[in-house]
Amino acid sequence: MLAESYSWMKSRACKGIDPHMFYSDLRSEQAKAQLICRDCPVRAECLQYALEHREHGVWGGTTERERRRIRTGNCKK
Repeated sequence: MLAESYSWMKSRACKGIDPHMFYSDLRSEQAKAQLICRDCPVRAECLQYALEHREHGVWGGTTERERRRIRTGNCKK
């Protein structure tokens, strides 16, 4: 992992917030996490990272299910 490749993580809106919210299976917790992501200055970078690394939880304002749809081209708007 190249440190400069992930320097965007220093600017994330979720910094210092309980990570359990972002890895919960509860929709209410996922919705709270997505609200935090909504105005995050590095949301796009975070989403790209999750898509490339198939991360679990809420990343870049998306759930695992939403990212699966993005990867397969089944995006529902």
